[in-house]
Amino acid sequence: MATAKRTRKKKKPEVPAASRGLDAGRLTSQTAPASVTTLASRIADDGGNVLASYRDPLGGHWQLLAALPLDRVEPTPYQRDLSEAHVGRLAKAIDALDRFLDPVIAVPAPEGKYWSPNGNHRLGALKELGAKSIVALVVPEQEVAHRILLLNTEKAHNLRERALEVVRLAEALAEMDDRPEREFAVEFEEPALVTLGLCYQQNGRFSGGAYHPVLKRCDKFLATKLPKALETRRERAAKLLELNDAVNDAVKSLKERGMESPYLKAFIVARINPLRFQRKPTADFDETIDKMLASARKFDASKIKSDQIARTGGPPPEE
Repeated sequence: MATAKRTRKKKKPEVPAASRGLDAGRLTSQTAPASVTTLASRIADDGGNVLASYRDPLGGHWQLLAALPLDRVEPTPYQRDLSEAHVGRLAKAIDALDRFLDPVIAVPAPEGKYWSPNGNHRLGALKELGAKSIVALVVPEQEVAHRILLLNTEKAHNLRERALEVVRLAEALAEMDDRPEREFAVEFEEPALVTLGLCYQQNGRFSGGAYHPVLKRCDKFLATKLPKALETRRERAAKLLELNDAVNDAVKSLKERGMESPYLKAFIVARINPLRFQRKPTADFDETIDKMLASARKFDASKIKSDQIARTGGPPPEE
């Protein structure tokens, strides 16, 4: 009996992106608005020098290219901690090239300062090299600095750094903006990062990578106002830390039976995860974590064999 030939579906031709933005000649073709000229005057008063004013080629937003005194530029207060090793490597690279070719982004801040959401390590490198000034793209709108994860490209974030940046930003915004948390989805990137950040604040060695896949399915942005939402997230963080303690106890019981592996925690979390066989994309946070906590407390190391852990594979959770 002849078998029917499978017909390959033809790939649809890729449609090029529609043309958008401004032609090169239009970036400086109009008079800058008052907010930009006012900012230019402030930069001059602060000892800086405006090199150019122009509109960005994609969205047409006005911004300034300026040289700022280095001592007036600081990282945003909710930014991740500085890596001294990365600063050292960056300083050597800039020194070897004898050029600074990567301007930071800056926004005006109180008391004659300028905050950079994406240039902490470059600032550190220039300070190490004894530089007097730094070239920056100065944006009039201060809220641009809240898009910290989108803007930061100078050093890859690990989960801990991302979570701590997001929760610091959330805590700062909660003091000045009481919109619902879900309206900050762009700034915070994903709800799990706020919860994990609160966990890391209490325990710097928290194994967030083990729980992140679960949280991505059950932790959602909240409809309550941001200050109230943070209260809920602190409760969630406390529950997650309680779960982590129970999982650590289970890991200890496996080690007492002679089992050694970098995947012990990942193995236990996977084993007690009630969502692993569910197809629905989302679940309730409290229900999910409560089930995991109950399972972790009942974990019986005597029922686990070494080959089960060996089959887990994969890298240990990222921290």
